[in-house]
Amino acid sequence: MLFYQLLLGEMNVRGGAPGSGFSIILDAARKTRDPLLFQRAVDVALQSRSGDAALQAAQAWKSALPESSEANRYLLQILLALNRLDEAGQALTVSIRELPADERNTAIASIPRVFSRVQDKKLAADTVEKALQTALKQAPSAASAWTTVGRMRREAGQLALAVEATRQALLADATASGPLILALSLVGAAPTELSPLISRAMQGPVPPELRLGYARLLIGQLSYTQALEQLQKINTDQPEFADAWWVHGLLLLETGQWALAEQKLTKHVALAAVATDKSAPAGLTESLMGLAQIAQRKGQWTQAQQWLAQVPADADPIKLASRQADLLSQQGRLDEARQTLEQIRANTPELAIRKALVQSQWLRDNKQASSAYVLVKQTLAQNPQNTELMSELAMVCEKLKRFDEMESLLRELMKRKPDDPHAFNALGYSLADRNIRLPEARLLITQALQLAPNDAYIQDSLGWVAFRQGQLAEALQLLQTAYKAKPDAEIAAHLGEVLWVMGQRDAAAIIWREGLLLKSDNDTLNETLKRFQFKP
Repeated sequence: MLFYQLLLGEMNVRGGAPGSGFSIILDAARKTRDPLLFQRAVDVALQSRSGDAALQAAQAWKSALPESSEANRYLLQILLALNRLDEAGQALTVSIRELPADERNTAIASIPRVFSRVQDKKLAADTVEKALQTALKQAPSAASAWTTVGRMRREAGQLALAVEATRQALLADATASGPLILALSLVGAAPTELSPLISRAMQGPVPPELRLGYARLLIGQLSYTQALEQLQKINTDQPEFADAWWVHGLLLLETGQWALAEQKLTKHVALAAVATDKSAPAGLTESLMGLAQIAQRKGQWTQAQQWLAQVPADADPIKLASRQADLLSQQGRLDEARQTLEQIRANTPELAIRKALVQSQWLRDNKQASSAYVLVKQTLAQNPQNTELMSELAMVCEKLKRFDEMESLLRELMKRKPDDPHAFNALGYSLADRNIRLPEARLLITQALQLAPNDAYIQDSLGWVAFRQGQLAEALQLLQTAYKAKPDAEIAAHLGEVLWVMGQRDAAAIIWREGLLLKSDNDTLNETLKRFQFKP
């Protein structure tokens, strides 16, 4: 009899009468309490786009088999699709309560994905937090539950509530990955509250991926010393975790620690060579270009070219051409270098802009600012809203001593991007370097430093304006801090000049010689040495 009832139901469904077929199949499911038949009734209702019928079937399923987690999952998803959030919250509460303890945290972690299609994100977050009240108070599930609440609050734009949920999750279990991942995503919104908790968690054992994420966060905050400590810990504790080697190497390169950088990057290339993944490992291009830069600095031009020849075929063509052009330039092969950049294929508007920017920078560095001016002007005319082109044109104008045009561009950038420190710093530094309008220069640079308090170049600018104003002790302290954070030829020029003027000529000589090792063709440094008649 059941066979014929089901056959009749399916014939109705296929014959264009899904409503009748649904009723027959649901009746059979109720009589037999067979979960497969209940599921078939739900599927038929969904296929006929009848949400109410699907809900009826799911409720019948749950009523007949109250212990069925599958029935509750269907019921929850249908309620969400029908935007009946209150009932969905009740279903969620029941579902979490009925799950075995060893499955509960996994299910709780999946809740944000289940609720992702709900349009009212705040209501969704309220519903989930209410449904998880018991789980939030129980030690085994507290960290997972608070993490889910935090994710929901973050998606709803309720950052203060998201931060508090994250704090509760970390307090419940500082070693769990979920709370740490959430904390890293929110720390920018609440550094005072979350940074100490993250730092404390990182003192214990955490997966290398998370420790690397924390190191990247520190790099973004320009906290290089702490970032290097985290990267070294990964290298020591998980030496086969390749990603940490190239990030470590590039940061050492950025901070002027060339020999150590070479060791880390070489290790990464070796790990990449034995990787089982056929695709190019993450960071391989960056490692090879970094090694080429180190070889170039040593004057090992053949070795540098050999490193570049190993760069994967899918590498960023502009980054690769820029590095090749720099290598050719150091050998005095300027025509070839310029041609290398001109031959970059820019088949999208975005690539065309990037190509113009890298060409202009090369032209500026090689005393061809007039050509750079024409190039950037033309590209900016085609892309008048592009702030990167505006910023580059301002730098070119400074080289050409077109200071009024430079200032006009930088003032416009300040209006368009008031939270970006670079335009404020660029104009302030230019005024200080020309020794004019020094109070205004200090004000502009101070504004920039408030926006980026750990930026070594902005600290350098403030030190330079302090020197111009005769504040030698302040200038020395600022420039020493900047140079320690970012060994750079231009900062070395400024620091050496302050030391020289203060009578510390031996110390000045050491700094200037270090600057020449960093970049022997730096215009500011060479002009400074010439002005003081210093012979290295």
